[in-house]
Amino acid sequence: MSTLNILMAQMNTLVGDFEGNTEKVIAAIGLAEREHEAPVVVCPELTLSGYPPEDLLLRPSIGLRVEQSLARLCAAMQGSAYLVIGYPLRVDGALYNAAGVLHRGRIVAQYFKQHLPNYQVFDEKRYFRAGSEPCIVDINGVAVGLSICEDIWESAPTVQAADAGAQLLLNINSSPYHRGKRLERWETVASRAREAGIPIVYVNQVGGQDELVFDGGSFAVTADGSVAAAAPSFEEGAYWLQLDMAADPVSITGPAPSPPPQELSATWQALVLGVRDYVNKNRFRGVVLGLSGGVDSALTLAVAVEALGPERVEAVMMPFRYTSQMSIEDAAEQARLQGVTHKVISIEPIYEAFMTSLREEFAGTSPDTTEENLQARCRGVLLMSISNKKGYLVLTTGNKSEMAVGYSTLYGDMAGGLDVLKDVPKTLVFELCRYRNSLGPCIPQRVIDRPPSAELAPDQKDEDSLPPYDVLDRILALYVEEDYSAEAIIATGMDREQVHKVLRLVDLNEYKRRQAPVGVRITRRGFGRDRRYPITSGWRLGD
Repeated sequence: MSTLNILMAQMNTLVGDFEGNTEKVIAAIGLAEREHEAPVVVCPELTLSGYPPEDLLLRPSIGLRVEQSLARLCAAMQGSAYLVIGYPLRVDGALYNAAGVLHRGRIVAQYFKQHLPNYQVFDEKRYFRAGSEPCIVDINGVAVGLSICEDIWESAPTVQAADAGAQLLLNINSSPYHRGKRLERWETVASRAREAGIPIVYVNQVGGQDELVFDGGSFAVTADGSVAAAAPSFEEGAYWLQLDMAADPVSITGPAPSPPPQELSATWQALVLGVRDYVNKNRFRGVVLGLSGGVDSALTLAVAVEALGPERVEAVMMPFRYTSQMSIEDAAEQARLQGVTHKVISIEPIYEAFMTSLREEFAGTSPDTTEENLQARCRGVLLMSISNKKGYLVLTTGNKSEMAVGYSTLYGDMAGGLDVLKDVPKTLVFELCRYRNSLGPCIPQRVIDRPPSAELAPDQKDEDSLPPYDVLDRILALYVEEDYSAEAIIATGMDREQVHKVLRLVDLNEYKRRQAPVGVRITRRGFGRDRRYPITSGWRLGD
């Protein structure tokens, strides 16, 4: 057969749901066989278990579940289709990250991932043993090589497959999103294709899994590295490729490759998908958040509405004596624009009740941040109570800049189940607000224009306590995401005093971040799986 019809099955799987994930695969096989003779269905990495399965891989029953799913797939494959699919497989006591080829009711080939990532959000060496051999399988008369995700970021596995006779490489992935990732993939896979002199089909999963978002964007490159076809980003679906193997060079047709989405658009889509899947996969009825009239809660509300629809979102304004009338008005206006349920619950009587109970403990002391934090904790109690009663997930609204320096209150504004903006620096918050408004009226303009304030004290402004956000975010990007030392940051032209203040705050507030809810990851290094620093440490500031 001179033409291979390949279905890139860009799936949104659920970790641990072997039955549900297997059903998705069976549906894809059925679709493929209805449309073509002897199609090749290519699914993502670890499709059967979902990715990342983490310590589920250590459960004794994992092998039985894989075996049962593979048996179901073999039973479903009595037609002419080929299936390329990822799963964990134990062989002689060792666990491998495997890719199998199934055809006419049996497994005809298996490949074991050779390069196990152990950086950023990945810790595959905790679970898997690395493979070492290529796998070449005859599919409709074409010698097809297999590789898995990280293998494509190294030269050796692709060249190894080509040297073993592969005319085409199928690379299955569970590659999470960060800003700029799609173009990185295109460039890397193009380099591998040119090195080996063969076309490559790259299939990626899509969907949110805890803090990770997988953006799909499956694609195919020709032997000269040209991107010949590409599936959409952030959309689950089945996308056909036709490869004319008789042509010289091999030609590929499929969904036209559009340029990678603009970063603001891609980041917006990642946040929306991350929220939607976290809420839906964990079976929450809806979400509730505190809508303060500030920019962070405004953006959080906008993301939630697009992810879930206004009928599943409740916004609660919880004013206090320091809350401005402007904040009350702007929160109400955004709730109206978004069509969400909007409640106003004053925290004044709750705060006074707490202060009455604490009168003896606080005797002889002056007001300080304790009283400010108590306001935030009153709000946290209200939101968590609504969550318990209605089955809603509480969305917290702290951004990455605030989380970095501890500008947040434990058991107050940090109380909740998902922090939508946890990996979004404050300067990017403003950009995303403007981007969202470019799509249609959503966030009142003066919410974006006014100076940020927690409104926990009279005339309070964020920049009374912190450097200007453009300065703060430059320092944080270098320290948190690039691992620059204090002196290296200062050498870029940053003020020494400001650098030392910011780095000291980052280091001191690790204990807060350990108690923060998970958040959607959109940068190369977020606070979560990426960055694991000790709370108790004698490490010198900024080294």
